[in-house]
Amino acid sequence: MPDFDVTDLPAANNPEVGEEAPDFTRPLVNGEFWEDAALSDLLDDGPVLLVFHPMDGAFPTTYVWNELVERDLSGAQVVGVSISTPYEHATTIEERGLDDVGYRLFSDPANGVAEAYGISHDLGGMTGIEEPRPAVFLVEEDRTVAYAWVAAEWPDFPDYDAVEAAVADL
Repeated sequence: MPDFDVTDLPAANNPEVGEEAPDFTRPLVNGEFWEDAALSDLLDDGPVLLVFHPMDGAFPTTYVWNELVERDLSGAQVVGVSISTPYEHATTIEERGLDDVGYRLFSDPANGVAEAYGISHDLGGMTGIEEPRPAVFLVEEDRTVAYAWVAAEWPDFPDYDAVEAAVADL
């Protein structure tokens, strides 16, 4: 038995494969700086693997990025999204070696991107605090969702082999 509670999450209302991914603009952080960027602008350079994760420092976030850094995801730009600030993201990027593999993180403290994607959830025991549930969307250049996975319980993790295969199939 894990030494933490596993909680079922309510149904999500996320974009499915074949549907259009919502566009958004938020601060995009790399190892050196951050600046506002739109998903649609990133898509001008090719497909994007959007990885929604809990706030930086949470064990699921550490686990997700440690796993993804080890994968061959070179067919897409890998970009995270969480409620963490650009300052917190800069620390995560350094600690997890994300800049070494070209991964970047969107900062969305108000959780509006997760709301647009239908994957926002309240943090248990933290009144007024929401974050995205873990989710992965592979978005093609025309904003069509080519792969979608959304957590059904907390914590939950994607099938990393399936994510890697979806990127390889582009």
